[in-house]
Amino acid sequence: MKEPKPELVELPPTGELQPEPPVVARMIVEIRSDGSRTIARGAVEDVATGQRTTLEARGDSPIQLAIALARSLTQLPKLTARSALRGLLGGRKK
Repeated sequence: MKEPKPELVELPPTGELQPEPPVVARMIVEIRSDGSRTIARGAVEDVATGQRTTLEARGDSPIQLAIALARSLTQLPKLTARSALRGLLGGRKK
């Protein structure tokens, strides 16, 4: 089966674009794999406090890596983990 050619598509003219919410955390992850193991290393920054930390996860399959990465996110220092997860999950402290 022949794959379709990629094409640039303009945004539809109807409707207005919604403004994006503010940045609450930044996360950069680098993933390396040799086919038998996969390592994800990265950094997380809490924008409100400026606190930064690193994270690392390892897995033998994509699902194991995703679980390990999620687990490492929950083990971040309290302030960073709370704001990063709150920002990613859309929850707000009341």
